[in-house]
Amino acid sequence: MSTVTISAQDINKLRQMTGAGMMDCRKALTETNGDFEAAIDWLRKQGQKVAAKRSDREAKEGVVIAQTTDDHKTGIVVCVSCETDFVSKNADFVAFAQSIAEAAIGHNVKSLEELMNAKAPHTTVAEMVNDKLASIGEKIGVTKFERIDADYVASYIHGAYRIGVLVGLNKDAAEAGKDIAMQIAALNPVAVDAASVPASVIAREKDIIMELMKQDPKMAGKPDEMLAKIAEGKMGAFFKEQTLTAQAFVKDGSKTVADYLKENGDVKVTEFKRVALG
Repeated sequence: MSTVTISAQDINKLRQMTGAGMMDCRKALTETNGDFEAAIDWLRKQGQKVAAKRSDREAKEGVVIAQTTDDHKTGIVVCVSCETDFVSKNADFVAFAQSIAEAAIGHNVKSLEELMNAKAPHTTVAEMVNDKLASIGEKIGVTKFERIDADYVASYIHGAYRIGVLVGLNKDAAEAGKDIAMQIAALNPVAVDAASVPASVIAREKDIIMELMKQDPKMAGKPDEMLAKIAEGKMGAFFKEQTLTAQAFVKDGSKTVADYLKENGDVKVTEFKRVALG
């Protein structure tokens, strides 16, 4: 029995995260003592096709800026959050977020803490944020900072500053970089390829697949060893949908992203970062 009080606000938050029904969300949170990540897994284990949002879905409103250095060797993406879309759509607030991104680039910062202490240009970013908070009367903050260093970094901002993407490549390939960044913005892969998917993510997916098979009457009585082998096969579909190079290329579904990269000078994606507003 859950020892955590599940509020209507919690239930609504899980509904917005997953698209599941109110009663199912209540049950999921009750069964998992209010743990949202575990509740998402619980819903999936019941066979629900939930829209499970990952950790890049943090701020509800705000502005995401992705930017690179002039030589495209370094890229940064920052999320400056606020409470309302009225503020986030204001040109002054967008310019404010851009000035923070420029401070990150100009001072070659490598962490969020370093960014908050950077000058932009006459005061620190932290002081800028406090001043802006006081002037607009709304809670704001720099809630996300990511950086990539590579032989070539492409940046892309999608949907009125709602998604920012960085892509690290092994060579100068501006057009391919933009196309791949758009792909990442649209399909939100978990990793570059199957080999780079974290072991914890693979274990989590296998656990969900195993649980679903155990609930399938057609699988009744089959030993766990056999189910484990079937689960390995089903992971192929996960890798195809959730890893960048195996995904169908958004501009031409007849080829994969790996095919597209090979056709464009055998470009390799070394890493990527995607930050999105919820």
